[in-house]
Amino acid sequence: MTARRRSFSLKRTSGLALGALVVVAALAGGGWYWYRDSQYRSTENAYVNARIVQVSSLVMGQVVEVPVHENQYVHAGDVLFELDARPFQAALDEALGKLHQAEQGTRQDSSELLATEADAARASSDLVNADANLRRTSELVRQNFMSKQAADDAQARVAAARSALDAAKARADKARAALAQKGGETPAVRVARAEVDKAQIDLEHAVMRAPADGWVTRFDLTRGTVVTPGTPLFALVEDRSFWVDANFKETELAGVSPGRPATIVVDMYPGHAFHGKVESLAGGTGAAFSLLPAQNANGNWVKIAQRIPVRVSIADADPAYPLRVGATATVSVRLEH
Repeated sequence: MTARRRSFSLKRTSGLALGALVVVAALAGGGWYWYRDSQYRSTENAYVNARIVQVSSLVMGQVVEVPVHENQYVHAGDVLFELDARPFQAALDEALGKLHQAEQGTRQDSSELLATEADAARASSDLVNADANLRRTSELVRQNFMSKQAADDAQARVAAARSALDAAKARADKARAALAQKGGETPAVRVARAEVDKAQIDLEHAVMRAPADGWVTRFDLTRGTVVTPGTPLFALVEDRSFWVDANFKETELAGVSPGRPATIVVDMYPGHAFHGKVESLAGGTGAAFSLLPAQNANGNWVKIAQRIPVRVSIADADPAYPLRVGATATVSVRLEH
């Protein structure tokens, strides 16, 4: 009987100790949860994002070379595709020919200017002689050695010489205007040189190069395809440009501000934590900027806490854990107190 009582007492003591441990564990867990909730804001509504370049051709042409493939990693400057360069080379040759013609025309204009200036100088000399002859003739007429008709003839020659000088000066001004230089080139040469530059740029754009390091995606370009300027052909996800868009409830944003440290756990790497900070908070809820915003002015309205996108940078991206656009994540932001 004594042994049975002793066994019962032992079991009772063990039960009480276990209950006490459970209570202590519950209190500790509750305390930790309260502390965690007061120090951090977390959400699982978060997605990895990155800068995505929509690659398109800057000129129209036919694709002749495609050295990359879907999901390939490329470096800035790598060739993505090439267009048939012959039309662009022909346009450049034509523009160079027009430039040479313009430069030759400029030399001809220079010669014409010299000729018109010589004509103006000769006309000026003729006017001086006509004025002198008019003075002599007028003196002889006054002394009755010549008739008044001679004076009229001398006056007419002066007027004709003055008109010839004005015409020569006008031709010289016109030739000078055609040679009006700016930066050492005439307007005609500048226009022709601009055409050469444009043709040279078009020729360079026949080879499309990667604007940054990253992954080629949504790629189905093939040889023979005729591409047009501005039409997106595929995308390039830039490396080292990743961030996380964390959608916090509006009731959870107290204390979340730019610069606050954050921890990111991407679901595809549950055992690895990334670190970063809050960069910015959106100026509105996600629903406010949706294609079809919610219409709350109706009789069936129900109040629902909205979510505000928060942009969180990633400071320690690791090549061993490559990120992917659209991957889900959990974000915890340390609050400011």
